[in-house]
Amino acid sequence: MINHYELQVHCIGLENNATFPLENTGRGKDISPAFVLENLSPAAKTIAITLEDIGHPLFKNFTHWVIWNIPASKNIAGAIPHGKHVASLSNAVQGIAYGRHKYAGPKPPKGKQHQYRFTVYALDCVLSLSPNSKKSRFMKSAKNHILQQGTITGLFE
Repeated sequence: MINHYELQVHCIGLENNATFPLENTGRGKDISPAFVLENLSPAAKTIAITLEDIGHPLFKNFTHWVIWNIPASKNIAGAIPHGKHVASLSNAVQGIAYGRHKYAGPKPPKGKQHQYRFTVYALDCVLSLSPNSKKSRFMKSAKNHILQQGTITGLFE
């Protein structure tokens, strides 16, 4: 049930298909970037974000981060704290991924460039889902509640 107008995702410091800022990688400060969303549906109640390594040679779309129940807003602050529940984001939930209950930025083997994709979802509800859930469980629960989605891709070596 994707909305007719596209959710445009801007990641502060990262242009689409450009190199990740060092601070947002596992070789830097490993902090989540800030996002600005355009054309966010007024019906959106919450936002969810995933980060996947879509260039991983062994695991297709290897999940680095999954977070849901961020209150719907056009601006999402960076440096989201670690933990199952993020108090500063109305108890948004971080699930299990490479970054267990936290953001884990790109950190491919030295000399190997990988491509990473953030996907931002605008949902029509708050999900009742355990923080011990992985991306697959999140996607199954969110499937009929996604109003919009948008992506931004970055590279890191």
